Amino acid sequence: MANLLEDIQCARFDTRPPMLDRTDFASWQQRIRLYCRGKENGVNILKSIDEGPFHMETFRETLAEGNEGALHLGPKRPRVYSDLSPEDKVRYNADIRATNILLQGLPKDIYALINHYTDAKYIWDNVKMLLEGSELTKEDRESQLYDDFEHFC
Repeated sequence: MANLLEDIQCARFDTRPPMLDRTDFASWQQRIRLYCRGKENGVNILKSIDEGPFHMETFRETLAEGNEGALHLGPKRPRVYSDLSPEDKVRYNADIRATNILLQGLPKDIYALINHYTDAKYIWDNVKMLLEGSELTKEDRESQLYDDFEHFC
């Protein structure tokens, strides 16, 4: 029976990202990064979380080739998935995977606050801000603790 339980736990860990415990954000942050690194294309998934999404930019199609090798280009238009190179498609897909991993690792109450973001970096930054606060918030908390300690003594 123990082997079956261990097998289930191992399978679950690989198929589902670690769930955020709001009391221990630092540990979850480390575990979710390890989980992402262990996934196929993990480097690009982490790049999406750290640097932001892949930008599609604009594209100009070659309409015709003129005299002496000059190209006649069409108007600029936004690139679509089919315009991407295989490497760019891998990066674009990693953005989607990173967003899914982060959203699946959030409890319902935090998910409800964050689910309107579509980019992994924005999700990551907002969850971090929600649970850790900004540098000013940390300094305020530290200052408040020192004041409380002085009053206690």
